[in-house]
Amino acid sequence: MKADKTIAKAWIKAQGRASRSLTSVIVILGLLSTLLGLLQAWALARTLAAILTGHPGNAPPAIGMFIAVSVIRVGLTAVQDIRASSASLSARRRLRSEIMARIIGEGPALLRRQHSSAIASTLVDRVEALDGYFARWLPASALWLISQWIVVAAVFWQNHRAGIILAICCASLPVFQAFFGIATAVASRRQFLAMTRLQTRFLDRVKGIATIVLSGSTEREAQALAASADDLRLRTMKVLRIAFIASATTDIAMVVALVLIVITQSHNLSSATPEIALTRALYAILLVPEAFASFRALSAAYQDRAHATAAAEAMHELAGLPEELSSTPALAAVQNGRGLTVTAENLSFSWNEERGPVIENVSFTLPAGETLILEGPSGAGKSTLLELLLGFVDPTQGRILLDGTNMATLTPRQISSRISWIGQKPVLFAGTIRENILFAKPEASDQELQSAISHAAMDSYLPHLPEGLETRIGEGGFGLSGGQAQRIAIARAFLKNAPLLLLDEPTSHLDPATEADILTSLHRLAEGRTVVLCTHSAQAQKFHGRHLVLSKGRVISYTEQAA
Repeated sequence: MKADKTIAKAWIKAQGRASRSLTSVIVILGLLSTLLGLLQAWALARTLAAILTGHPGNAPPAIGMFIAVSVIRVGLTAVQDIRASSASLSARRRLRSEIMARIIGEGPALLRRQHSSAIASTLVDRVEALDGYFARWLPASALWLISQWIVVAAVFWQNHRAGIILAICCASLPVFQAFFGIATAVASRRQFLAMTRLQTRFLDRVKGIATIVLSGSTEREAQALAASADDLRLRTMKVLRIAFIASATTDIAMVVALVLIVITQSHNLSSATPEIALTRALYAILLVPEAFASFRALSAAYQDRAHATAAAEAMHELAGLPEELSSTPALAAVQNGRGLTVTAENLSFSWNEERGPVIENVSFTLPAGETLILEGPSGAGKSTLLELLLGFVDPTQGRILLDGTNMATLTPRQISSRISWIGQKPVLFAGTIRENILFAKPEASDQELQSAISHAAMDSYLPHLPEGLETRIGEGGFGLSGGQAQRIAIARAFLKNAPLLLLDEPTSHLDPATEADILTSLHRLAEGRTVVLCTHSAQAQKFHGRHLVLSKGRVISYTEQAA
């Protein structure tokens, strides 16, 4: 756990460094605003002193300076806010892309460790929660160390006693902030967990709404959701209370500084004193809020820092944050029409140590362009072996070689570019049929698209659909038959044109006639490619190739030559 937190903190620092160029501009604008604040306070102090000492004729130049500086400062603040929003947007876009790539790299195995709602929450809510970290915390943490002490130095230069008082009050604040910061981090973490629990429960109930209604559990589930929502509300209120108290300590320190400065400068605040002495006393008083402004911004943004810490820990739990970037060897370029040589060396894998290995000491070599048919009863380890070949999980022991290159040394992108996969039920997205096919290769030409459609035999049913390729389908392929959906998956594979084809029970839910048609398309797809087929189907086993029979994760039979 400690190591995970260390990685998370290192990741946060790395994100800060990545955004340094954008943050630097915001900090520079903030420093300019602070310097203008010094001029603004001096002009106002000079104006008030002139009026109070009976020299109103000296006020107009100071008033003109005050108005001019105020206008410039307002404009500068607006530019600063715009730059902060831009920096935050850019950082979140970069982060979301990074996290999405890591989630995709983990593959379906991630769903065995994390609920889909937790994944969605991390990708959406947690990244959005980092808005304040980039827009407020990073600039505020840099500005506080500089801006606050610039103001203190300016006060000390004009009024030594007031400067010392202000310095003491400012220096005491970080101690209180550290205490409240720890409390905020803990409260933010618990708030996020409560939000995740609510999202998880809600998503599960939406998916199972038919079961809930038919079982008469509507009222009970509604009460459970309400309880989860109340828990989230209470934890959110706790976070807000801590933030309020932290802000209150800043106000208290500022009031103390004001009172002490007024008391010590009381002899200079009478109208009988010289104008310059009164100006200096008023200048010190007017700069007290300016001195605490940067710390107030830091205090307000501390919750954003706590959110960033909690977000980093959640992201690390999700898919593991990289400690450092490592270089990976390049895989040879894809050569269409020849496939890949796949070698498995003493593969073993276990989902859970207590349950024992699912795959144990499996070895085989599949030459380029040949087919391997995986056989065995349910639970024999066939699907797990496919997940290993897909790169979704790493073997506990042994290794997989693609054309002689260790798969463990390749990036997810390098692996996925070489592999096409068709499962029992194709994954289709809400949208048009065209969009679902082009998902494999968005930049494909119309000629490539039509070729894939033809090879997948989709042209047998496309003309009968209301809008052909532009026909919209629902989530999960709602509105299509199993055979029609599977042909879309085959068309994707044709379009991608990867040298390694992995098939996991591609005809298991089809009637015999449709199965025969799909197998004909799969035979065309397999030509010139290396194929690994997992199937129980007697028809599918007519594929010409090597046969690997598994039982309880072990190889019990393997034909070295294609049958």
